Amino acid sequence: MYQHILVPLENGPADETILDHIKPLARLAHSRLLLMHVADGWVARNYDRLELAESEEIKADRAYLKHRTDELRQAGFDTEYVLAMGEPAQEIARLAGERKVDLIAMSTHGHRLLGDIIHGSTADKVRHSVSMPVLLLKMRK
Repeated sequence: MYQHILVPLENGPADETILDHIKPLARLAHSRLLLMHVADGWVARNYDRLELAESEEIKADRAYLKHRTDELRQAGFDTEYVLAMGEPAQEIARLAGERKVDLIAMSTHGHRLLGDIIHGSTADKVRHSVSMPVLLLKMRK
């Protein structure tokens, strides 16, 4: 089934939706979890090119991922994390391919057509750029 699951997190309320859903599946399938966040602020997008110092955003995102990873490990899950920097959809697709995950599980905000046109949809871009299954869950309000 799903031995290695990538779970992109956004460091916000939508994370609870996907984590609550994916934990029973991961436990049932004895899956390894790979948590990921993509820092996409100005510093993150220019970090390597301009050899910048980590911003407070990047430090906070790393601490959040470590905290979530520790929680899942304490609950018995084989979990690791990656903090990427740049454009979220591209980084999610890149990491999924590099780590050879069998499933990407992520939450969406549930925008309708107009909202997706205005805001764009990371989930939509990801599902069109990868070959593995993508599980999308609408964020609970």
